[in-house]
Amino acid sequence: MRVRSHLLRLLAAILFAAGLFLFGEQRANADDLAMIKQRGTLIVGVKVDYPPFGFRSPSGEIEGIEPTLAADVAKSLGVKLELVPVAASNRVEFLEQGKVDLIIATMNGTMMRRMAVDIVKPHYYAAGYNVMVPKAMKLKSWAELKGKRVCGIEGAYYNYAATMNFELQVIAYNGTAEALAALKQGHCVGLLYDDTSIEGNLLMPNWSGYDMPLESQEVQPWGLAVRKGEPEWAAYLSGMVKKWTKDGTILDLETKYQIKHSKFAEDAHRKASVSSGD
Repeated sequence: MRVRSHLLRLLAAILFAAGLFLFGEQRANADDLAMIKQRGTLIVGVKVDYPPFGFRSPSGEIEGIEPTLAADVAKSLGVKLELVPVAASNRVEFLEQGKVDLIIATMNGTMMRRMAVDIVKPHYYAAGYNVMVPKAMKLKSWAELKGKRVCGIEGAYYNYAATMNFELQVIAYNGTAEALAALKQGHCVGLLYDDTSIEGNLLMPNWSGYDMPLESQEVQPWGLAVRKGEPEWAAYLSGMVKKWTKDGTILDLETKYQIKHSKFAEDAHRKASVSSGD
């Protein structure tokens, strides 16, 4: 019985390895750019809880800076656009599983993410982490958050860094809506999140009593993400980012959605203009 059990486990392991090999072969022979054109639809993973970069309008439509960029990619390819809501905790998984062709979802290229997917260069935006707190708190330094409970988002790369650097307690929630609700209900003293998202929240009347008084930490660039082994698709998207940088698309979208121009976007546009001789 022991020998039979061992043989069955060995056979299962061989079949599993063979499956991984075949999957790898299929991915190696895949061509996402050609597939998208043949299908006639580009499927993009975007945020829907991160105004103004991705959110739902009162009618339920997904809109924002990143959905607009996704629409520009689809238009350039001459295909339709399908937007799929993603979160920090599942966006890479959705891409790996083939549920989306592309991620444009406020994502920076951490080491773990680069191991799983390819991050397109150049980067299209950048953000650091910060906290949104009630103005009445009169917060003046990160040190004042030591030992305090701060609401965060599950999967955010900076949860660990903020905990180690400032000794605060991050209570991670599945999504932004849950974290914001917890903040309103007093379950934490502030929201730990991307400074760009906090800027969007502060534009809303229901957050008029809150502020982002501290200096942002660990500013990191954001990149589009594609599956591994898709050099033509990545190169095509790299050209799109260069176009957005040169023609001021990102700056125009910042203006449209009423957020101040980021230093990253301004610097990238200036460098692109100089290099092209404009």
